[in-house]
Amino acid sequence: MKIMTIHADYIEVEPKNKAIKDAEDVKPEKKRYEEVLVVFTGVEQGDEDIAAISKSAAFEIDKVAKQVKVQNILLYPLVHLTSKPSPPKVALAAVKKTEELLKEMKYNADHSPFGWYKGYSLKCKGHPLSELSREIKAALESETHKQKDSALADSASLKTESKMKSKFYILGMDGELHDIDKFDFKGYANLEKFAIYETKKVRAYEKEPLHIKLMKEHSLVGYEPGSDSGNFRWLPKGRLIKKLLEREISNFSIDYGAMEVETPIMYDFEHPSLKKYLSRFPARQYVVLSDDKKFFLRFSACFGQFLIKHDMVISYKQLPLKMYELTRYSFRREQAGELAGLKRVRALTMPDMHTLTATIPDAKKEFENQFAKAMEWNKLVRLEDVEVGFRIQTDFFKENKEWYMGLVKKFGKPFLVEMYDERYAYFITKFEFNFVDNMDKASALGTVQIDVENAETYDINYVGGDGQKHRPYILHASLSGSLERVVYAMLEQEAMHMKQGKKGQFPLWLSPTQVRLIPIGEKHLKFALDMHKSANERKVRVDLDDTEETLGKKIRNAEMDWCPYIAVIGDNEMQTGKISVSIRETGEKKEMEFSELLSEIEGKTKQMPYEPISFGKRVSERPVI
Repeated sequence: MKIMTIHADYIEVEPKNKAIKDAEDVKPEKKRYEEVLVVFTGVEQGDEDIAAISKSAAFEIDKVAKQVKVQNILLYPLVHLTSKPSPPKVALAAVKKTEELLKEMKYNADHSPFGWYKGYSLKCKGHPLSELSREIKAALESETHKQKDSALADSASLKTESKMKSKFYILGMDGELHDIDKFDFKGYANLEKFAIYETKKVRAYEKEPLHIKLMKEHSLVGYEPGSDSGNFRWLPKGRLIKKLLEREISNFSIDYGAMEVETPIMYDFEHPSLKKYLSRFPARQYVVLSDDKKFFLRFSACFGQFLIKHDMVISYKQLPLKMYELTRYSFRREQAGELAGLKRVRALTMPDMHTLTATIPDAKKEFENQFAKAMEWNKLVRLEDVEVGFRIQTDFFKENKEWYMGLVKKFGKPFLVEMYDERYAYFITKFEFNFVDNMDKASALGTVQIDVENAETYDINYVGGDGQKHRPYILHASLSGSLERVVYAMLEQEAMHMKQGKKGQFPLWLSPTQVRLIPIGEKHLKFALDMHKSANERKVRVDLDDTEETLGKKIRNAEMDWCPYIAVIGDNEMQTGKISVSIRETGEKKEMEFSELLSEIEGKTKQMPYEPISFGKRVSERPVI
């Protein structure tokens, strides 16, 4: 089946004349539908399994309806969507069954008269998600049918969940909760943008985010046409940056006391412990079929780490017990209209840590420590202006108001708080550091949650001082957030700086080239190469521009590459042994020994990971990407 969805202000449909002998017997009268998702449907040859194709169609339509927030759905049979139409009886049966399933999911669903020539007028909303198309495949196996049944039930459950009431506040420096519309945001412009983003929930971008232009200009990351949307190719410079981030966040987590593991990327749909957790995210899965079994690609490291902890014998003396994995990758089937460069992807590199604690006070202590570690990470990658959002069960906030106030003081500015009267997920509280980009869209970075449910789900225990088994509390943490998001935030921040007239730059330890040597002529090349060799021995990333470009063009190219240090090598440098260095961060020029420059860089990147240049130490060696 092929479908095309239109989010419309209205559609008016009027049957004119019967087009086929099997047309439905209806009155030829005009009908109007307001605030509606119009679903043009083309049922195809091969769609004869009505139950399966209808469940698949209802599942996909439900996902779109949730995105555009509609309750009214009109199925509009349109044979011209396909070059291989099914027999009319099959098509009508599939449309009617899909309508029935949508009604079971509490939508106001209808279909336009089948087998008629119809006139219609329609007004499309015109936003990024207002026009979408899907190709629907029937489930291939009985197990898949069962999963679709489960997904539909879960979808209805999630629909109920989504209707739960929450209220947003600002937790101020005075320790009070303020209604957002009454809070004075003077001095907190970014927090106001974050609050608007979270309460209005307008996620789609009207134009291309600025980081996409920068990631292309610097040949960091590219779209991969040979893969699914939201999967990227990391080019040599981008891979170097990402590799350094991977190493540092792993070192960061292990130094904090986490034991590192590696777990599978796919799991059995029918595993008894996974079903409950999986049901909360029915639209996120990539499916893998193997023989007669069906697997899903993980969307976090929770599954593998929880199953390991289930198999461990753990003493209260070993708590808090931290486990860490750098998942390359976690897979999330985000909707096509939601994908936005590196902000929202379908294959993400997620540093995932889970901590077991014995009591709520222990969990709060770890939560606070991990909040501080996430702040420390933001400083390491020089993300200067982030906001904090909390999601909290109301009773837990009332019991711990002073503790939350301590976190506000630690952060140094107010928080956005979303409060729920009932627990709607496995956690009772969570925080997210959020970056607000150039288009006033927010993205979650580091996050920690206190989980009160999954120890029971996965049968995870520890032996207490009384010799008895007890359920721990679990903290879910990604101290950095996904590394794709980290790169997105850094590039968006530099785009802001450039709009303010500043120079874009990466943190020195992440700069693909830390020093660019520019020999003026052929006779200066050997001297520059000797300097380059000594830099490699000192683990400083130095390259040299030995192209045939003019000196001015070489300097401009180094500037465009955001090289932190640029040194031009000529006769004077060869005679004195000193070089004149342009420093990007300060805009100043310094004369210094080359070894002195290397020592300065070593001092500034001390204790940070190092990776050598892998994309050609001479600029002339590099292909154009």
